[in-house]
Amino acid sequence: MKSLGSEGEDMAARHLKDRGFKILRCNYKTPFGEADIIARDNEATVFVAGKARSSGRFGEPFEAVDITMQERLRRIALWYQKKEGKETLVRFDVVSIRSAVDGNVIEHIREAF
Repeated sequence: MKSLGSEGEDMAARHLKDRGFKILRCNYKTPFGEADIIARDNEATVFVAGKARSSGRFGEPFEAVDITMQERLRRIALWYQKKEGKETLVRFDVVSIRSAVDGNVIEHIREAF
């Protein structure tokens, strides 16, 4: 059985694909940490933090993307571009998923930081 975090990342990737994003990498590991999803949206390379919670009891999932995580994703983006050997427009999005009685609530925050 998959963890909520893993299922959330899968749902986030499906959500992005359904909106025309091309998924480039999932769970991309670097010395700075891991990016949940790296995707392409038109001309932008999008680094996506996928966050899932089973309820809103401890706040909304997107609230877990704090300044430390934001800085880590910025470093991961620089690492990725260096490894790929090309610079592109970069954007940071958050896909927030919260379980609800009548299904999952998905919120996609473009240019989250």
